[in-house]
Amino acid sequence: MNSLFIHHVIGDLTVGKPDLMELYESDTLEVAARVIAACPEASAAVLRRPPESGILAREDRFVGLINPMEIVGFLARNCPDGDHTQRENLMKAATVKEVIDSDQGSLKSIDPGTRLIDALEMMKQGVKRLIVRKSGSWYGFSKRFSVLYNGKWLKTGATSSNSTTSTTPISFATPYVDKFCSLSREDVVRFLIGCLGALAPIPLTSISSLGAISTNFASVEGSSPALEAITKTPLDPCAVAVVETAPDGTKKIIGDISAYKLWKCDYSSAAWALANLSAAQFVMGSDENGSGEIPVPVQEMSSVDDPGPSVAPGVSPKKRFSSRSIGFFNNRVDGVSVGSASLTRGRNMYRGRSAPLTCKCDSSLAAVMAQVLSHRATHVWVTDGDTLVGIVGYVEIINAVTKSAAPSTS
Repeated sequence: MNSLFIHHVIGDLTVGKPDLMELYESDTLEVAARVIAACPEASAAVLRRPPESGILAREDRFVGLINPMEIVGFLARNCPDGDHTQRENLMKAATVKEVIDSDQGSLKSIDPGTRLIDALEMMKQGVKRLIVRKSGSWYGFSKRFSVLYNGKWLKTGATSSNSTTSTTPISFATPYVDKFCSLSREDVVRFLIGCLGALAPIPLTSISSLGAISTNFASVEGSSPALEAITKTPLDPCAVAVVETAPDGTKKIIGDISAYKLWKCDYSSAAWALANLSAAQFVMGSDENGSGEIPVPVQEMSSVDDPGPSVAPGVSPKKRFSSRSIGFFNNRVDGVSVGSASLTRGRNMYRGRSAPLTCKCDSSLAAVMAQVLSHRATHVWVTDGDTLVGIVGYVEIINAVTKSAAPSTS
């Protein structure tokens, strides 16, 4: 087993992480939209409110994860012909419970002393979020509490002749009281990309050689209604490719409808577009006035690339962004309207952020990891020439990274 996975514990990844935010199933969709904006992987964990009497662990209160696709789809289905104000009012009235599907297996609460390899194994089995208790003892943390011999836990920092063969999990004498944080797969991959040397030669191996390309993806024709994508959306990653199918049956990707793409959109405007446009028009962008732009409000989320304007506490910024900055593009190309039946093959209609995130079959794993993290995306589409052949998400990346490692059972 690679020493990186057994000499690090999950607590090493929690340094500097903010305290866990709780979104309740009784909260409105308007509240959910604000919370999602500050969460990784364009989704937020939803919990039941704690009982008035007694203590119930967060893992036992967990309902599932909510993402922008679910909210936009709900608005599109329930208010397809309404105006912006009606959809905004629905956002304020509808609760998270009306939208979310139960997925209790996607979150797990673990001890900060859990080995990194064990946490990765949980994620390979479908866990998307880890709730970890914060500890005050960070210096030398992974050295004192690592697996040193044959995958056996050390009892304490002061070893004895028996401590090297003990399987007793780590216990922490002075944890912070009621301080927890949430770790996503994005956090784990971000940690791993800083350790590429220790993972050699896997990072420089192509994703096709590692078997990291999944062919189990959903797609919708560009001429089909955009709303059709909602019925096809898989849970992980939450994305549907918008394609053009050639006479020989090969598919060319022209965009995607995904939680990642909707993460920074105005949900109300995106809902109107989803209900009224074709899939091709939707990925290009159009608003109710036909101006070709979907407005995007500034949302409260930290980003290295875009720290956002400075505003007074409690005051929402009023700045509006062009759809070009978040993955939509004008629905006209060289003066020609691009409708459901007038897509022009071979024409470079999707430029800049409007283009779907793609890589090649021979791209290295390290390159794909960097691509996903730099865009804060949940997936990358894989193409062979102009043909769409698959998708790489976090599960595929974690499977590839741990290809030569396995949890010790000794």
